[in-house]
Amino acid sequence: MSYLEHISTPEDLRKLSVEQLPALCEELRHFIINQTAQHPGHLGSSLGVVELTVAIHYVFDTPHDKLIWDVGHQAYAHKILTGRRERFNTNRQFKGLAPFPTPKESEYDAFVAGHASNSISAALGMEVADELQGIRRNVVAIIGDGAMTGGLAFEGLNNASSADNDLLIILNDNNMSISGSVGGMRTYLTHLQTSRSYNTFRYYTAKVLSKLGLLDDRRRRDIIRKNNRLKMKLTNQQNIFEGMDIRYFGPIDGHNVLQLVRVLKNIRNMHGPRLLHIHTVKGKGFRPAEMEADIWHAPGLFDKKTGERLVKSVKGQPPLFQDVFGETLLELMRSNSNIVGITPAMPLGCSLNIPMKEFPDRCFDVGIAEGHAVTFSGGLAKEGLTPFCNIYSSFAQRAYDNIIHDVAIQKLNVVFCLDRAGIVGEDGPTHHGAFDLAFLRPIPGLTIASPFNEHELRRLMYTAQMPGSGPFVIRYPRGRGVLTDWRCPLEPVRIGTGQVIKSGKDLAILSIGPIGNIALNAIKEFEDLYPMYSIALYDMRFLKPIDTAILHGVGTEFDRIITLENGCVTGGLGSAVAEYMSDNNLHPELRRIGLPDEFIQHGTIPQLLEICGMDSEAILKAMADMLVSPKRQDDENNNSRSR
Repeated sequence: MSYLEHISTPEDLRKLSVEQLPALCEELRHFIINQTAQHPGHLGSSLGVVELTVAIHYVFDTPHDKLIWDVGHQAYAHKILTGRRERFNTNRQFKGLAPFPTPKESEYDAFVAGHASNSISAALGMEVADELQGIRRNVVAIIGDGAMTGGLAFEGLNNASSADNDLLIILNDNNMSISGSVGGMRTYLTHLQTSRSYNTFRYYTAKVLSKLGLLDDRRRRDIIRKNNRLKMKLTNQQNIFEGMDIRYFGPIDGHNVLQLVRVLKNIRNMHGPRLLHIHTVKGKGFRPAEMEADIWHAPGLFDKKTGERLVKSVKGQPPLFQDVFGETLLELMRSNSNIVGITPAMPLGCSLNIPMKEFPDRCFDVGIAEGHAVTFSGGLAKEGLTPFCNIYSSFAQRAYDNIIHDVAIQKLNVVFCLDRAGIVGEDGPTHHGAFDLAFLRPIPGLTIASPFNEHELRRLMYTAQMPGSGPFVIRYPRGRGVLTDWRCPLEPVRIGTGQVIKSGKDLAILSIGPIGNIALNAIKEFEDLYPMYSIALYDMRFLKPIDTAILHGVGTEFDRIITLENGCVTGGLGSAVAEYMSDNNLHPELRRIGLPDEFIQHGTIPQLLEICGMDSEAILKAMADMLVSPKRQDDENNNSRSR
């Protein structure tokens, strides 16, 4: 490397001549490809914004000027240019670089950017805060990769169009969001609108009119509207931004770093909200990623020379839970013509692509719009269909009101399949599905279930689509299940019932979901170490309605109970069990195991389960503490003497 190795901060970048920037972009692109080939991450999106990232840091005075990335997987080049190149090989690894921008990691990361569509609102808030505090700096929102389909983005645009602000929005359009043609007249107007002389004349004219009292806010907006209408007539095109009185520039080639630098310099100090629209190619510079953007969004390990993805052999291994969902939904759709599938922009991630091939007219990818996905599903259900709405658990948080207002109140039979529930691994705190059990449990009329294994997932899906089931939630984790022979007959499960996985007499473990399999392994190890004890394991299967027969039996027969869930320990299964015992005057010793009351960092799933005290070793220790610890033995001996 002739340039990149000498850049530790954007200040070093700004020492280069503008003519050297194309070569730097090529070095940066090759660096990202080399790194992600060995250390998997989000490849396609970051390759698409190399030139934009270089241009932004070249033109703006970061970190004084603030950049808000949306979505965060566009930000690898940003990280590399802002002092993290030497550590980039630790990206997404335990105690390594965070998977997405976070202010905890760098002063160049102005805002957390794990989910999509928040950049405009956050940037507007920061820009207005600066204005109120007399701080002069630029605030830039970089939104792209489909994030403009999110409703929050349009709420931010609406507010930006009416508030007094100087926000700059850069729309990275890689044909996953808004597209538009680049014609001769449009190119001419782009040069005209962004030229220094044109905008200097425009600015001083407005200043003179304001001093004369001829340009109040109403007249200024009238002039902007007339200017926008003139441009629409000249180009025979229109766009939503100009309709919202936001100055619009573009579209321009997002891979021409020299043009980007020129345009950004010219619009940098303009007043009022404005939007620069650029066209980019996702995966730019790596042919396989350009050809199959979805697959190369996060491809895992790959050969950087041949483009071959180095997929680990799965022969003889249990399937991914998401694939069991996709295959089972396909079976159900074949037998029930009322079933439809919905996903907010994740057909590959949740395996809705499996039934989508056979039933393209009954499967809907609605874009990055979780709230819409839920309410759209409610509308489908209201008219007699049975939607299976698949949303990642952490993304479902964004649709909480829709679940309550548009589905639960009307008792509509929408089946919410919450993928990636619990610890998800390397994507970190913005993506862990920690809270769904707790935030869904208070909603009246909602059925909440989690399968012990793949067979149970299939049975729960079959149960959920039966008439009269009402709103139904099925949560399952990222990764593989436990059964290689995972196909089984599709048959119903009685709602609100759990099952005895293993009998015992000294201690009972109540679990929900596949994490119960970890408990089963821990029990075997414990009973091998302490054969004088026997441990019972109950798969509660339903959090709501919870199996009160099991709870009553366990509460009266056992003095010691452990609850186990792959979700936050506050408000979930453990809380439900504690509430039942208290309400029914039962007083067993209760220990709750789940995610602690903190945001969990990124790392592999086994690493995170260990640090959260949820792995097999931690469960074994909890059983030993409750039954065989020295303190326990002393307490029991003292109780015996007192009796």
